[in-house]
Amino acid sequence: MVAALGVPGCDGLEFDLQAAVDGTPVVIHDPTLLRTHRRPDRTDALSVSELQALGIPTLGDLLAVVPSDRFLDVELKAQVTEATVRALEPRLGGGRVIVSSFERTILEELRDAAPTIPRWLNTESLDPAVVGQALELGCSTISAEWRTIDEDAVRAVRSAGLEVAAWTIRDPADVVRLERLGVVALCVEGAALEA
Repeated sequence: MVAALGVPGCDGLEFDLQAAVDGTPVVIHDPTLLRTHRRPDRTDALSVSELQALGIPTLGDLLAVVPSDRFLDVELKAQVTEATVRALEPRLGGGRVIVSSFERTILEELRDAAPTIPRWLNTESLDPAVVGQALELGCSTISAEWRTIDEDAVRAVRSAGLEVAAWTIRDPADVVRLERLGVVALCVEGAALEA
């Protein structure tokens, strides 16, 4: 993840958080270690030291090595903990940290626990129901699967007072198309990073 920060045009990171057994946020996508480590263990059943021994950093570990001027899209996969909010607080204020999730309940918890942390609703599409949900949750942006984003969708989202972000783009041509539509943030990988 951190190596991508040296790529021209890349000004930040998107990463996923699960929780260790004590609620400490750890940087890993899946709730189990099966795909990444070929172990059936659940992340939330292991201690921080056990996870770190496997190369899984805490949110604090990651923040310690990422420059403070970098944009961070912190995707919550697990419940909001006080430790998550506390770790992010020093980075707030410059508009360079947002917290996103696909889960309505997680965004509700975040809104209630830390209403000043900017929230993005992650979604597969930009249909009108999603726009209404984002507004109810107090989100500033909807981050949608890039294939669902077109001029009409962007116009509809913006008319509701929200912005549009996109995930995960792999083709440089799609990056150009989405930039022209005014998408505010692009999560890219592969060839799109090299363009």
